[in-house]
Amino acid sequence: MDRRTFLYAAAIVGATLAAPQRSRGGPVTTDAIGDQVQRLPKGQLPDFAGPNLPDIRRLYAYAVDHGDELQYIPCTCGCTRFGHKSNRDCYIKAFNKDGTLTFTSHAAT
Repeated sequence: MDRRTFLYAAAIVGATLAAPQRSRGGPVTTDAIGDQVQRLPKGQLPDFAGPNLPDIRRLYAYAVDHGDELQYIPCTCGCTRFGHKSNRDCYIKAFNKDGTLTFTSHAAT
């Protein structure tokens, strides 16, 4: 293999590995109030908290890890009119019986 072929191959492999990976959960859909929602296995974060948004990813990870605490913190953005009862509801729409989580983009927007 000559040097040029090697460099092209290395560039393609590097670009493939560096490309953001989509989650392996359900598709991103839109709910009745216009927020994006996505159902995912525990341990994954939603696509709308993408890898190019590190602060948003940290907030969603915190909401998953500390949801029991966030349920006691009221949200002040006015989302109670949408049925939110706490700050946790701005990140996690539902804890599903099969162990998956349904995330909402409400906190990311």
